[in-house]
Order: sequence, then structure tokens, then C-alpha cells
Amino acid sequence: MDDAILWEEMLPGAATWSHVLKRGTALRIEALEDGCNVGAMLLNADNASERLSLPDSLKAQHIARLTAGSVLYSDMGRILCSITDDTLGWHDPLGGCSDAGLVERKYGKCSYQEARNNWHQNALDGFLIELAKYGLNSRDLMMNVNFFSKVEVHDSGAMRFVEGHAKAGSAVELRAEMNTLVVLNTCQHPMDRDPVYAQRPVKLTVKKAEAPGPDDLCRNSRPENRRGFLLTERYFL
Repeated sequence: MDDAILWEEMLPGAATWSHVLKRGTALRIEALEDGCNVGAMLLNADNASERLSLPDSLKAQHIARLTAGSVLYSDMGRILCSITDDTLGWHDPLGGCSDAGLVERKYGKCSYQEARNNWHQNALDGFLIELAKYGLNSRDLMMNVNFFSKVEVHDSGAMRFVEGHAKAGSAVELRAEMNTLVVLNTCQHPMDRDPVYAQRPVKLTVKKAEAPGPDDLCRNSRPENRRGFLLTERYFL
């Protein structure tokens, strides 16, 4: 086993997971089947009023997708996590998450009493249940990232979900720049046109990570990111 690895586990499909990813560690997410989707919300674990701001993350970096070199800003201008490795090249920051009504319309109603662990869950309720474990509620919701999914935006403004984007073995790695509460959900992307309700698992690996140096890819991918790292590092002085 790699000495840097702290632990590994499998997260089933249509499940929710959370962990306080400490500064100096990283989370690697690997798709175990084709077509995986992993919704993610991020908050400052030491001050939950500071949380992921996707509008700021996209605006500051002049991007509409996430990949290696991208960072995830908080609403206070600091960096919660950096994407240090990515085998796909495109992760969706725009598509949002499913709710109970959408899942019922797309896949039909299927309760736990009827199907046990195969019942039809939705990402929004999963996020809320997980946030409640930390004393948080619907006021603490934010836009979520969808790792392993691709949504293209056309010149007309129309958004299109790209089918078949992620294959088994695809992976993305997040390095924590702050003590970050990471909340994940593995329900299908809300724009996924597959008419079959699918539960696709992923592998999670938490490991030690070196602090970003002056030549770090994420620090230098945009001039704005250098300021974001400076503000984050000052926070820990």
C-alpha cells in the first residue's frame, strides 16, 4: 500500500458521503463504472458560513468547466480545494442536482419499502440529510459540482448533457487548501437522459498531499489564483 494513502473505501451509487478533508490531504475519486456522476458541495469545516461559490470560481478563472489546474473558491475569496489531477479534462459546474420531483418524473416512484436499497433517491435530499449531521440545513445549500459529467453550453445559451463522457477508471483528485467539509452524492446527473435509474459506485481514496509550492499548477494556472492562494495561506498564519 502507498505510504501516502490514509484510507480507501467504495461509495455506492445513489449514496451520500461526507468527510472533513484536512489541509495537507487530498481526496481522489475514481469511477468504477461507465457513466458515474458525483455531486459535491464544499464548506470551510472551521466556519460553515464560508462555502463553495461556483460563480466566483468560474468568473475568477474565466472558465465554464473544471479540470486539473482549476481551484474551487469560497464566497470569501479563499481556496477550499484545488484539482491537482484529472484524467477526463471536463467536469460540470453548471447542471445542479436532482430533486424528488425530477426523479419521480424521469424514473417513476419507487420507495424503500418496495425496493429496499434500490429505491429511487435524489441528490437534493441526500445533500440535506448529510448537511444535517453537521447542524446545517437548507439555508446552507449551494450550487454543486458534478464530477465525471460534461455539460456543453452552446452559443444560443442552450445546455447539452454529453452522454458517455466518463468511463470506468476515470479519476479526479482534490487537494484541500483549507480544512474542508466535503459532501458527495452519487445520484445520476439531473440532465442525464438515460431512462433507467442507475446506481454507479465510485472509489474514494484519502491521502497525504504536499503543500503547493511556487511552481504549483493550480497556483499558476491563472493570475487570480495566486491571490487566492495568498489569501488562503494568510488565513492560517
